[in-house]
Amino acid sequence: MTVSGPARLDETAVRAWGERVGRDVSTPVVIGLEGPLGAGKSVLARAIGRGAGVAEPMPSPSYNLLFRYPAEDGRTLVHLDLYRLERPDELDELGWFELPAADELVVVEWPGRAEGRLPSDHWHIRLDPVPGASHLRSVTARPVGVPPALPPLGPDAGL
Repeated sequence: MTVSGPARLDETAVRAWGERVGRDVSTPVVIGLEGPLGAGKSVLARAIGRGAGVAEPMPSPSYNLLFRYPAEDGRTLVHLDLYRLERPDELDELGWFELPAADELVVVEWPGRAEGRLPSDHWHIRLDPVPGASHLRSVTARPVGVPPALPPLGPDAGL
């Protein structure tokens, strides 16, 4: 499995890639989304959900920490936002160690707050604003361990 990026993508390309991820990735999978506030983590999470077949709106789980959505083909999208997590042991109350189930696509915003509790096989995706080009994001996807493959990262990759 190779490192993808960094690619410079506008919001439309980030959404298109996210939809391909949601549609094409095998489950179970855990995808961690890192980046500063406003970098596009929630935009990418919603796009992954749309690609997976989530039909309902996906508000940010900042206050609830976790939302579950039925997706296509019997899969479930689990969307977590750990920004407001005060202590990693709070993850236990969310059923963290039961994630991911065989049919789950788990998207975690602010995964660093889990302090090393991500499964050994997962994706780490970093989004950063591009200095001087506010409409662009630098996006890097890095496998940790041996997670299921993601579609290639890039503005034209298979779109």
